[in-house]
Amino acid sequence: MIVLKSAEEIGRMRRAARYAMEVLVALKESVKADVRTADLEAACVEMVQKRADMKAAFKGYNGFPYALCVSVNDEVVHGMPSFRVLKEGDIVSLDFGAIYKGFYGDAAITYPVGRISDDAEKLLRVTRESLYKGIEEVREGNRLYDVSFAIQSYVEAQGFSVVREFVGHGIGMHLHEEPQIPNFGVKGTGVRLKRGMVFAIEPMINAGGSEIIIKENGWTAATKDGRLSAHFEHTVALTEKGPEILSAL
Repeated sequence: MIVLKSAEEIGRMRRAARYAMEVLVALKESVKADVRTADLEAACVEMVQKRADMKAAFKGYNGFPYALCVSVNDEVVHGMPSFRVLKEGDIVSLDFGAIYKGFYGDAAITYPVGRISDDAEKLLRVTRESLYKGIEEVREGNRLYDVSFAIQSYVEAQGFSVVREFVGHGIGMHLHEEPQIPNFGVKGTGVRLKRGMVFAIEPMINAGGSEIIIKENGWTAATKDGRLSAHFEHTVALTEKGPEILSAL
């Protein structure tokens, strides 16, 4: 069942989503060579502890032990902070969710570590742009998979592939709600979009093939061919004025 949100509820989600993005933007300064991914987690936790009205959404969720997902290079999503040290030329995806007064917000950004290759730079650009291509389709009367098709068609035209095992999702009083929002689909199909729907739209895009593996920790997804993957995410509400990016600063 898809739960439509009231203006008041969307207001709470806006606070949560903007805070999630504030944390990710603040972490940008720490994304540099010789920094451990565990240091990014520590910086994230320190920021959360300073805000009594906010909680970290991921820590403890289905047993996940960290507040921040840190996925490096070929890691797609759900990377676990560790003693791994970032190197010049890496890319690192940071995914963070927040809870405010019982409502969730979710966001993700992939950052370069210093100077990266032209191919990596293109992957980041196309993944970020595909997110906005999808958001443009969040209009009353459109179908859900119009969003999916917009992302897939743009990405594949640029020579990249879309991860199929992980998808975007509805969001509200729960981190994951209906509907699921794949980053691939047939235009003109899926549920009709209505005012009050709120989505976490999150393209996960691979430089090579779409196939993934799950690492031994049981959480981290990585590309099967070992090539790079990027991830961007916004929390988006469908309002009377069209799509509102709740996680925009």
